[in-house]
Amino acid sequence: MTASFIYDAVRSPFGRYGKGLAEVRPDDLAAGTLNSLLARHPGLDPALIDEILLGAANQAGEDNRNVARMTALLAGLPTSVTGATVNRLCGSGMESVIQASRAVESGDASLIVAGGVESMSRAPWVLPKPGRTFPAGNETLHSTTLGWRLVNPRMPKQWTVGLGETAEMLADRFDISREEQDAFALRSHRLAAEAWDAGIYDAEVAAVPGTSVSRDEGVRADSTLEALGGLKPAFRSEGSVTAGNSSPLNDGASMLFVGGEQTALGIDPLARIIGRGVAGNNPDEFGIAPVEAANRALARAGKSWADVDVLEINEAFASQALACLRLWPDFDPAKANIHGGAIAIGHPLGASGGRIIGHLAHELARRGGGVGVAAICIGVGQGLAVVLER
Repeated sequence: MTASFIYDAVRSPFGRYGKGLAEVRPDDLAAGTLNSLLARHPGLDPALIDEILLGAANQAGEDNRNVARMTALLAGLPTSVTGATVNRLCGSGMESVIQASRAVESGDASLIVAGGVESMSRAPWVLPKPGRTFPAGNETLHSTTLGWRLVNPRMPKQWTVGLGETAEMLADRFDISREEQDAFALRSHRLAAEAWDAGIYDAEVAAVPGTSVSRDEGVRADSTLEALGGLKPAFRSEGSVTAGNSSPLNDGASMLFVGGEQTALGIDPLARIIGRGVAGNNPDEFGIAPVEAANRALARAGKSWADVDVLEINEAFASQALACLRLWPDFDPAKANIHGGAIAIGHPLGASGGRIIGHLAHELARRGGGVGVAAICIGVGQGLAVVLER
């Protein structure tokens, strides 16, 4: 067995739903981001890439028929470079990195591009085939942008409640107030805006060709508690979860080089992958599944929360992220998402796992060392986590 490392990571800016990236097909979005990664390593022979592994949560539209393979072809890679698409919903991008690291560690590959892509703007409506010939009534189009659709009637109704309702349930369970959620959301926007202004993201974000988008569109530097407090609850009439303290719908792609101790890149790695963890729980409690996933990943790495210098946790909802932080009592929450999170930056489902791992690797390199955890919640009751060290 050999070790696995993150050698480089780049992502697109994350576009708002229906805005700057909405006219870009997901396969083109992924191909453009892959080309941006390759352009940073002009001495690399692309034929030496063993595999392209990409996460995509939807795969119902232009991202169909193995978007990873389509990405490789559209990016102009040799046809000998294979591609596979993985789906673990919101954790798809992280799952691709995990699978890449396992392939490297087992000796099946030495250099893999892993990451993910999602265009929630371009997610299609689908029309299921009727259960019988020549139905007399109307048929319904179903949106594939987010959440449950075409639900199996045998699935318990408690498990198929909407994502926003699960966030309300966590707020109730952990007594997380509206004010605390809004303050967390404001912190996300403030830290993301400060990071962009300070050039923190310059090393890992590449503009999308053919668009004017060069920064994450959802970051609101001028957000205030008063503005957030004026928003109506989005899921319960008397609830506390709003559009302002939830992650938005987004478009984006992320790409990482995952390799062994020696690769054709000829550069030093950003960080080593030292632990991985996956956990499952009830589907309506998916928001706190990262807690056990991260605990398992740290245990496998031989680390504890006292060793962790920085955490990247995907902010699906403020209540969800805050609930996870409360369940890690030995970790200082000030070390979490120090450059903003998904509430501000965005959450294009298949790309988010690659974003948080990539940013974590870059941050450890900026610090010159340390231990970091990337964790993400996943719809239908799962969580993933990866531990990095430099």
